[in-house]
Formats: sequence, structure tokens, C-alpha cells
Amino acid sequence: MKIIIACDKYKGSLSSIAVCNTIAKAIESIDNTINVVVNPMADGGEGTVDTLVESLKGRFEETEVAGPLGEKINARFGIINNNIAVIEMAAASGLYLVPFEKRNPMDTTTFGTGQLIRKALDLGCRKIITGIGGSATNDGGMGMAQALGVRFFDEDDSLLGMGGRQLNSIKRIDISEIDTRIDNTLFECACDVENPLTGKNGAAYVYGAQKGADHETIKVLNRGLINFSKIINNDLKKNIRDIKGAGAAGGLGGGMVAFLKAKLRIGANIVIDVTKLEEKIKGADLVITGEGAFDKQTFYGKTAYGVATLAKRYKIPVITINGSVLYERKNIEKADQNLFLGNFSILNKPMDLSDAVENAEGLLESASREILNFYIKILRNKNYL
Repeated sequence: MKIIIACDKYKGSLSSIAVCNTIAKAIESIDNTINVVVNPMADGGEGTVDTLVESLKGRFEETEVAGPLGEKINARFGIINNNIAVIEMAAASGLYLVPFEKRNPMDTTTFGTGQLIRKALDLGCRKIITGIGGSATNDGGMGMAQALGVRFFDEDDSLLGMGGRQLNSIKRIDISEIDTRIDNTLFECACDVENPLTGKNGAAYVYGAQKGADHETIKVLNRGLINFSKIINNDLKKNIRDIKGAGAAGGLGGGMVAFLKAKLRIGANIVIDVTKLEEKIKGADLVITGEGAFDKQTFYGKTAYGVATLAKRYKIPVITINGSVLYERKNIEKADQNLFLGNFSILNKPMDLSDAVENAEGLLESASREILNFYIKILRNKNYL
């Protein structure tokens, strides 16, 4: 029997590697002859770098970059297979790096993210995967582009500085000094939202407030992104305004398309490709996936949904083992109801969140043992009695 374990982290509690290994331990306690394949997962957000580096035996690199407000910070990224860089933009330009009282997307920049990309190029990476969740910025990726040699000018042909407030002043873009290695590099952007760059569903209106913008500032930033997209269309002949996901990370998604020719993809699907999960899944009898909370968001490109969709191609049953299950089967869209054979929570009694987090590993192992004892001994062995 072959069982694939491809789970995401339980945020704030267990890493994806710890979740997968705990389930594997439970299976081995039931039947150590089973071929258990552990494939830790991530969706492009927090923890993606750690998951891929640790599971694929890569390495970490650390370098000094500009933080969201231009201050010097140390940020790290991962390298796998010696030539693929995995970057979380939040490591250099994340909201968590900005004290609450200083949060203002008019001032924050993605320059540090561009510096991480440049460092990866210096190290010989020719495929760069960037997760763009958790940003403090709303500069459309202008700072990222500046770090890679792009220059932006105002109506007086003066060179512009950094931050979201500069977007309305852009009149000309000069890419003559952009890093030439970009042309020989494949860029993939892990994006789990579909917001366009501008408008009521765009970067500024949907995410500006959580980054410190008031209503008037949001309107200014939206106008800036409109201007930014117009100049990109005029000077670079690229229309990024209505691309799904262009509004992710304050417009960084759109900026990466414009300046790096990046492909915007669902993060879980990128991880599936990098870890070669499709090859591993062939011939499996069962796939186990899951995450901290199985809820409505699961069906918008999260790990469990991506893994189950892949398994369905090969008609392999899937179960999820989660920290909690907050979405009942009756509420799942009819087309997706057969993706999962069963969705299980590790909680065995009413408890505070702090108790669940503290005891997550033991709860997970116990729940996994019960769930898989049923599957393995009853569904496989009719003579279990």
C-alpha cells in the first residue's frame, strides 16, 4: 500500500514538515510495511521558503536589504536544486516589519524585495519563485524595479524616489539599465488572490487600510496605480491593469509581470511542481492533505484544494486531517464535494485555542492513528477480525 502525505502547516502551531512527519509516525505505528511518501506543502505564503528548503535539502542565504521604510535589515531566502531561488517578499517588505504607528503605504517600498531578487541572480539562480503575501507596500512593484535598474521620471524629467506616493508623479519609465540577467531567468509569482491592480476590488481599496491608509490615502494610491499602469502601457507596451492577481501585494503582482515577465500562479500549484508531487502521487492508494483550518478559503487555491484536484486526475481518494474543520460538506459547491472522501479535525473535545496549539502534535498523532487505523485495517483488510 502506498500513502502520500502532502499537508500544509498548522499556522502558529506545527510546520508542514512536522504535520507530515507526525501523520507518518501514526501510519507506521499501525503498519510499518506501508510505503509512506512525505511531501510537505505550502501555498506561497509564510513558511514556503522553510518548507521547500528543508524538504528538498536546499540552503538558506542571508543578505542586507532595505526594509519597507528604507532601513537596513537582514533578510533571507532559499535556494533549492542549486539554481532555483525561493523568496518571500514579506522577508524584506512585509507588514510585520513596520511598527503599527509607522504604517503608511504612501511611504513603504518593495526595494528590498528587488534586492533579494538581485542577490539570487548574483548567486546564479535562473528560476526565481516569489511568494507575495503579507506586504506592507502599495507601490506597484516600483521599488522592486528600481532595485533592478529601472528608473522612473516625473514631468520635469527628474528622477523619482521610492514609495507609493511617487506613483502619481511618474511620466516616463527608463528600462535601459535594467539587469540584463532578467531576460534569461524564469520568474514565477505565488499569488493566492485574484484582485486586479486598480478599482474597488484593486490593491489600494481592498488592502490599503490594513497597511495603514485612511480613506483619502486609498483614493490617492488607487489614482497612482492607474497612472502607473498607463505609463507602463505607454512605455513598455504591457497592459497590467486588469490581470487577475496584479493587485496582490500592493500591485507587486502587476509590477513583476511588467518588469520581469513573471507568471502569476496559485502558490500551491507552484509547490506541487517544484516538489514533483504529480510523479510521486501516481499509483498511490490514498492521499492525505490538510491545513490549520479547513474552511471556505480552502477552495480558493489553498494547499488542500490543489492537492485534491491533482489526486482526482488519477482517481486517488483524498482525506484531510486539519487543526479544525469549519466548512461543512453540505456547503461545499457540488462540483467540489467529491474531491475529499472525508475531512477530519484533530480536536477531540472542547478546548481553548491555546490548548489546541500547545498540544497539537499529540492531538494530531492520536487523531491520525484512529482515522488511518480504520482506513488501513478495515478498507484494505477484510479479515481484520
